[in-house]
Amino acid sequence: MKIVIVGTGYVGLVTGTCFAEMGTDVTCVDIDEKKIENLRNGIIPIYEPGLEDLVKSNYKSGRLKFATDLSSVVNDVDIIFSAVGTPPDEDGSADLRYVLDVARTIGQNINKYIVVVTKSTVPVGTAQKVKSVIREELDKRGKTDIEFDVASNPEFLKEGAAVQDFMRPDRVVVGTESEKAKKMMEKLYSPFMLNNYRIIFTDIPSAEMIKYAANAMLATRISFMNDIANLCEIVGADVNMVRKGIGTDTRIGTKFLYAGCGYGGSCFPKDVKAIIKTGEKYGYKLELLEAVENVNERQKHILFQKLMDYYDGNIKGKTIALWGLSFKPKTDDMREAPSLVLIDQILKAGGKVKAYDPIAIEETKRRIGDTIEYAKDAYDATVDADAILLVTEWNEFRLPSWSVIKKTMKKPVVFDGRNIYNKNELKDLGFDYSGIGISI
Repeated sequence: MKIVIVGTGYVGLVTGTCFAEMGTDVTCVDIDEKKIENLRNGIIPIYEPGLEDLVKSNYKSGRLKFATDLSSVVNDVDIIFSAVGTPPDEDGSADLRYVLDVARTIGQNINKYIVVVTKSTVPVGTAQKVKSVIREELDKRGKTDIEFDVASNPEFLKEGAAVQDFMRPDRVVVGTESEKAKKMMEKLYSPFMLNNYRIIFTDIPSAEMIKYAANAMLATRISFMNDIANLCEIVGADVNMVRKGIGTDTRIGTKFLYAGCGYGGSCFPKDVKAIIKTGEKYGYKLELLEAVENVNERQKHILFQKLMDYYDGNIKGKTIALWGLSFKPKTDDMREAPSLVLIDQILKAGGKVKAYDPIAIEETKRRIGDTIEYAKDAYDATVDADAILLVTEWNEFRLPSWSVIKKTMKKPVVFDGRNIYNKNELKDLGFDYSGIGISI
């Protein structure tokens, strides 16, 4: 079976590479000529554990190819996956221009039956728009006899574990309209189903909704715990104990119940906004998700508020060490990262920022330049610092030598934005400590 993946971002590159690893003949297409040239030379545009080696080995074997012209390959394949970006429009709704551009190119060039699969996260109704655009282009060419199918195959990949998630999925969701398309998708995914993983076939609108509903639910759990955490501090409770107490309820479970300084990334913020806009489009107000979004935006300010309270509202001239810049560990993704909000607030308040991240420094420089100082490691960031703010819970931050750090800081104070440290242990070592949802 031969397939094309359009788009070589997180979703497209991981999808294409993993299909190639299972023996499928894959061509990844992107209009960015420099990116394609780099991929052919083994230079990966994203940081994702395990991906670089798979790209290199599958390109060398010939199963994974790269191209810049979709029109030149559409008639050599059985399935085309559209994995282009769907950035938020000005009003928060998903911008579908790239998705529809792909559909237009397909309609202008196909001469045989093909299955067109939307892999990007898109609102309900997008597949029908794709279908209409392709049919419109075929009609313009007088190719009314050419048949094709559309399908929806949302991704559920976690950045930092995307390869593992794709190779060992807990489920694969496919929305189709025809038995022929269903059988082709079933055949394509069959290598991934050998260990009793599930493939769930639905109608197309349901498949499109499943992705948004899943991310909205996870975002809701995070914002719920952050709201509870803030109340815990006020009433003198410990959110970690609360989390354990409710997480052992089998109806609730423990995942995504960790309080922190807000979620970010490419999915949750964008998808919550998009599903809210979908509701508005159909005259339905998603009040719970509006609250989820509001809580998260407020939570991104929590560490700054704690810092300002500690220093009586004045941090002018003070040096703040930031541990972690990416929105989560094991990625260099800075989209909607809480660290960006925090940096902006500290600088506006007259403070100085000295930051360290194992992976995301270059991406941060690309976004904000040299407005802050970048440290060579976690210890370097704390030299002459007036406070440490833990923003991203990278493994190397979990067990530092606090005795060494205390000697290098101007004042030994830690603001733990992910609750990974033991309050009593740090206090015994002479540090002032503040977590999220933990009364001091």
